[in-house]
Amino acid sequence: MKTVKTRRTWRQAGERPESGRAARLGRSLAVAAGSLRGRAGWAAGSAAVLVLGLVAVWLFLGGEKSGPPDPRARQYKEFDACLLTDDKGILAGTPAAPVWEGMQQASQDTRARVNYVPVMGEQSAENARPFFNSLMQRQCDVVLAVGTPQVEVTEAGAKQHPKVRFVVVDGAEKAGNVTVAKSGDGLKETVAEAIRQAVKASEG
Repeated sequence: MKTVKTRRTWRQAGERPESGRAARLGRSLAVAAGSLRGRAGWAAGSAAVLVLGLVAVWLFLGGEKSGPPDPRARQYKEFDACLLTDDKGILAGTPAAPVWEGMQQASQDTRARVNYVPVMGEQSAENARPFFNSLMQRQCDVVLAVGTPQVEVTEAGAKQHPKVRFVVVDGAEKAGNVTVAKSGDGLKETVAEAIRQAVKASEG
């Protein structure tokens, strides 16, 4: 079972002017009930009140939204950078932690979306391959890999996806669409710069 972790920001709608709407609905309910008195109108009156009640619930629970979008909401570009890690993910102290920090920095600079997928189970290239393929199916624009099996399967897959950019940590493959990032103090900035350059190239 594949686990996908995503960092995104969504728009939030403004507050709804529900107090005035509630008053209008209350008056409508009262009119419907009062105008259909007596045994003959009891069934029709009950149906009308029920319909109006359902409309009230729909409105209060978000059936209608008003107000401008929150100007503070961060608008992301249609650009995804995806990280393939081992089963420990991006926990502090793991090899993927500085890579994720670099991805977050690039996201702040470029508004690119960033996410990561940990390879669960056996840490082998064979087991990592389906996780890598899932990133290709999601059409990630940049794929980053940390860990020996993850780097191995990514370097092999890069040859089959020349239009996708790849960043492998401590990898050996040298190709036009593959960037080799060395672990160490400069890893975070190397990752961030690779994503910035990929975003810039996609806009050109």
